[in-house]
Amino acid sequence: MAEVSPITRQIAKGNYDTGSAAVDFSLEEVGDCLVYDRHGVVVPFKTFYQDRKSIIIFVRNFLCYSCKEYVEDLSKIPKETLQEANINLVVIGQSSPQHIEPFCSLTRYPYEIYVDPERCLYQKLGMKREAQFTESGHRSPHVKSGIFTGQMKSIFRAITSPAFDFQGDLNQQGGALIVGPGSNVHFFHCDLNHLDHMPINWLLQLAGVQQTLDFSDKPKIIHI
Repeated sequence: MAEVSPITRQIAKGNYDTGSAAVDFSLEEVGDCLVYDRHGVVVPFKTFYQDRKSIIIFVRNFLCYSCKEYVEDLSKIPKETLQEANINLVVIGQSSPQHIEPFCSLTRYPYEIYVDPERCLYQKLGMKREAQFTESGHRSPHVKSGIFTGQMKSIFRAITSPAFDFQGDLNQQGGALIVGPGSNVHFFHCDLNHLDHMPINWLLQLAGVQQTLDFSDKPKIIHI
């Protein structure tokens, strides 16, 4: 856990320390935002964190190759790891509900997933609308494809999809939030670009998981 302090200072929004996060939103304002499950059922955002701690991942769009590969690694987290830490894992996209099922089949993602097609949460949380690249920016360890190969895969999926659309605003960036139980915000990060994902092991450790997972092939627990 010695790495937590420099990690959060590097990529968190605002002046963040391990005790509290400086954020530009109120959970009272975002808690009533509505998201949709794969069947189009409406769910208030606050239901994800009222009773227990949640790691909530916001992805750019379901056609984004880097988001796909990131969610593929999220799917490798053992259920026992989340259950033992009493952590809820939620992915939120900004497409229509009809794209959830194909995306889950593609990524083998088994946990909760919803969509915010009006981008209410993205806007109120202050997620970035344009990609920004900096010299000190890091590349997500969960993205295996190069830009050209990844984009070609995304285009192929778009033209072969039964419902041909971009499955969300292509300019919208994602982020990560650790919150709950209740209105306690533990961590918040806005992605600067499609490669600026929060490393999954860092998120798990910040949420209280003691084990480290190896995502190189199959998720192996590394005892530290």
